[in-house]
Amino acid sequence: MALKVAVQMDPIERIKITGDSTFALLLEAQKRGHAISYYTPEKLALIDTQVFASMQPLTVRDQAGDHFTLGAPERENLASFDVVLMRQDPPFDMHYITATHLLEKLPDTLVVNDPRSVRNAPEKMFVMEYPDLMPPTLITRDLEEIKAFRAKHKDIVMKPLYGKGGESVFRISPDDLNFGSLFDLFSVTFREAWVVQKFLPEVKDGDKRIILVDGEFAGAVNRVPAEGDLRSNMVRGGSPKKTDLSPREREICDRLGPELKKRGLLFTGIDVIGGWLTEINVTSPTGIRAIKNLGGPDVAAMIWDVIESKRK
Repeated sequence: MALKVAVQMDPIERIKITGDSTFALLLEAQKRGHAISYYTPEKLALIDTQVFASMQPLTVRDQAGDHFTLGAPERENLASFDVVLMRQDPPFDMHYITATHLLEKLPDTLVVNDPRSVRNAPEKMFVMEYPDLMPPTLITRDLEEIKAFRAKHKDIVMKPLYGKGGESVFRISPDDLNFGSLFDLFSVTFREAWVVQKFLPEVKDGDKRIILVDGEFAGAVNRVPAEGDLRSNMVRGGSPKKTDLSPREREICDRLGPELKKRGLLFTGIDVIGGWLTEINVTSPTGIRAIKNLGGPDVAAMIWDVIESKRK
């Protein structure tokens, strides 16, 4: 059955298709004969109880530099769509949260991921519901709390609570004299709390991105940091490597899977370093093209299998 699909995403002309998970989803949707319309979040409009957007028919090609064609814009009621893919990247700010409120008003349309659950499960907060699976972690803006945490754990990492893609991630060693300056910088740059975490030296061996589809393990890629860099994100120079799951990582998937499914978080990406869960990514997870390119499963096809089963 052909579905009517809307994709809410960042400007399509800016994406790098070689690693873009949204693009992989669009290629698979088109392959299956689904009709795709495209819009960016600022095109949303709520009138009374109806959600509209100015959108354009979209066709895609796996050809860098010539990867899409858009049709003429038309104002459409999102309630007329079978599926909406909510795939804009963070930052997870009030603009993002507002979009979740609007998409929540589509009771008969399948929104992937469920907008209420996306709003209520910020990636670095949701993970705090599983403290036994995590490294020691503190969320605060309070200097004295951070000092006490640093005194206990010595080597720490600081990052903004709603950061993305490895932005502003700092390792602070026990004798690092830059700690005070970094605290001052974070204080004036970020209004929210920060994540302070015990440094995991195993990160040198990689930060594993594990994809779950409707709560079930689907595939994984190990992201190894570039020489001289703490961050393993592929947008920061991390190298994707083929990988398998350890028993500990399978335990983590088994623990998280039922809750992810219950919340309607159909496509999620969890991050694991040295057997420790560090994030649960629900906003716009990535990694599925890297998994397939390394000989792993076609996660995009798995996602569409689930979406189609839910729209029968």
